[in-house]
Amino acid sequence: MRTLKKLMFLSPLLATTAFAEDEYRADYDALIESQGDYAYAFDFFTTSMLWTVIAAALVFLMHLGFATLEAGLTQRKNTVNILFKNCFIIAIGIVTYALVGFNTHYPGDFNGWFSLGGMIGDLNADGGDTFGYGGLALAMTGYGDFIFQAMFAATAATIVSGAVAERVKLPTFMIFATILVGFWYPVVGSWHWGGGWLGGLNGGNGFKDFAGSAVVHAFGGFAALACVIILGPRRGKYTAEGIKPILPHSLPLAAIGVFLLFFGWFGFNGGSVLSAAPGPLGLVFTTTTLAACTGSLGAIATSWAVLKKPDLSMALNGFLAGLVGITANADIVSAGGAMIIGIIAGIIVVVAVLFFDKIKIDDPVGAISVHGVCGIWGILAAAIFEVVPEGAEKQFSIGGQFVGVLAVGAAAFIFSFVVFFILKLVMGVRVDEQEEEEGLDVAEHGVPAYTDHQ
Repeated sequence: MRTLKKLMFLSPLLATTAFAEDEYRADYDALIESQGDYAYAFDFFTTSMLWTVIAAALVFLMHLGFATLEAGLTQRKNTVNILFKNCFIIAIGIVTYALVGFNTHYPGDFNGWFSLGGMIGDLNADGGDTFGYGGLALAMTGYGDFIFQAMFAATAATIVSGAVAERVKLPTFMIFATILVGFWYPVVGSWHWGGGWLGGLNGGNGFKDFAGSAVVHAFGGFAALACVIILGPRRGKYTAEGIKPILPHSLPLAAIGVFLLFFGWFGFNGGSVLSAAPGPLGLVFTTTTLAACTGSLGAIATSWAVLKKPDLSMALNGFLAGLVGITANADIVSAGGAMIIGIIAGIIVVVAVLFFDKIKIDDPVGAISVHGVCGIWGILAAAIFEVVPEGAEKQFSIGGQFVGVLAVGAAAFIFSFVVFFILKLVMGVRVDEQEEEEGLDVAEHGVPAYTDHQ
């Protein structure tokens, strides 16, 4: 009897719950039905879209990594200036990408070289929750695609920021960064990811640059090289007696920056799978990690042998060298190939840093070596270490890959040299000697980063 009374008491509640479940089920069924022919894959699409925005957030975090790395490897009197530039870069990069960059980067049918796009429109025009935007190969909505790609856009200017640190005029740099990120990066990017002329390389198989060793990193590295040549070295760096080291003010801050970049790179490379397909995603995470670690080991061993001491800054840049090297090819190489790519990148970055110092190219953070030189290596490594399935033919050649990275590097260098030189003539690119001596925090911003006595 007691049990019967309990059931009678609960029956209205059970009925209400059942009604609610039916109501929610009806809404869910309607959502699935709206997918039309793609209804069977709705769960995969949802997971892929979620991974895309998580990856975009990880790439955003890389900008904090760049900021802390650059600040740590430069002098304390320029810390505010470094952080301010990085604030501006991410802000202007995303806004200009919405205004003109995205539709220039992905212009649709065009001549393969140039098509200037306008502002983004309603990227959910197809309903926003179906495969209508990009199919299984691009399992995301239009807005998901935009925000992921927008996070990449500012990276090129951030690379330049570190290379020209401690002596560049802030207004000049801001104008240059806006032009580079808002206009030229998406134009050059359209040659590859926008269906441009690079797709004809390698016998029609296209230029292999999975997540941007060339189109992002080498582009930024060679833009930085052009600016540094025009700008000249920091005062006191190269003397009649030889190279005078300008010591970083916070290696702990630099280490934090590198590990933030390493963490964000899982989104940079992993998000470039463009879906949550488990096979490619697991492979990319693994090859990315292995290359970064062997990159650091290669840099540690090389710098220790050459400099006779274990150098932390080289160990940190070794991680980044390995990451840049694997970015072009993370989805087509084996675990063993990734380790070799990383260790060679780690050796290359040490040699490149020492080489640029020898020819008096002053790059305070090693950005040209990490992104420019190792970006070239990553592109060539795609052809060397490509895993060819049994019975298939090799898709990528060293010649085809070299043509692509040469074109990207030359385009970045020439454009940056011309624009930066014009800015030099019009408004100047370098602070005066007194401002450089007292530090850009006070000269440009009127406030130091640290209030304790130096």
